[in-house]
Amino acid sequence: MNPLGWLPYRRIRVLGPSMAPTLRSGDVVLVRNRRRPRRGDVVVVTWVTRPGQVSVKRATTADPDGWHVEGDNPYASTDSRDLGPARVHGVVVARLWPQPRLLSSR
Repeated sequence: MNPLGWLPYRRIRVLGPSMAPTLRSGDVVLVRNRRRPRRGDVVVVTWVTRPGQVSVKRATTADPDGWHVEGDNPYASTDSRDLGPARVHGVVVARLWPQPRLLSSR
């Protein structure tokens, strides 16, 4: 089951400092549901070891079991370095609030 639902786009509020400076806690982003990620994309993921937790991270490497993802702020991120491969559910395409702007791959 996709935690983003069935609509093609979804708004999500970022919580926590793991994606700073790209995204900060409280930012609202627009996510494209079921979009195939590319290396460098900011993505919405889940982990088998943390059911129910949805996270925003950066896709770094495709893996047979999912994607290796990391936060942009390594000092404040729990990610694939700790939890292993993640399942990607959507790609963040834009920040809506504050200061709207498109997000692109690194």
